[in-house]
Amino acid sequence: MNFINFTVCNINAMAGNITLTIIKPVAFSKNNAGRILSRISDAGFWIVAAKTMQLSSTEAKKFYEVHKDREFYNDLVEFMSSGPVLIVMLQKKNAVEDFRTLIGKTNPADAAEGTIRHDFGTSLRANAVHGSDSDENAIKECNFFFAEADRFYQPG
Repeated sequence: MNFINFTVCNINAMAGNITLTIIKPVAFSKNNAGRILSRISDAGFWIVAAKTMQLSSTEAKKFYEVHKDREFYNDLVEFMSSGPVLIVMLQKKNAVEDFRTLIGKTNPADAAEGTIRHDFGTSLRANAVHGSDSDENAIKECNFFFAEADRFYQPG
């Protein structure tokens, strides 16, 4: 199988076909990362890049800066820097919309049965996964975490 490294594939050309997810600290600590990744793969997503890390407070603040004026911002930053996470760049046609459907509504109590947040989330705060909310934000988020040389796209 041939892979396309970023050096020959511009991320902007991938708009609409990439998204970013973060398996959040509680889901990661409960050893659900493998089960979540299996669901993502079964839904037709290709893993372009992945890494495990613990976000510092500074990194979480910068990543979630778009929410800095929202009342939940400080709690979100505290939670996302509270333990290890798995960050994954994904590829699929219509990636953002399809991934948002797969993960379900933000609050696991409101998420449809069979969605990732319904099945693995424990609360609004600990809703198992982050998912990009637009193609534009997917590009920004992928650039935040992954260097160009660390991305391997599925051809076609």
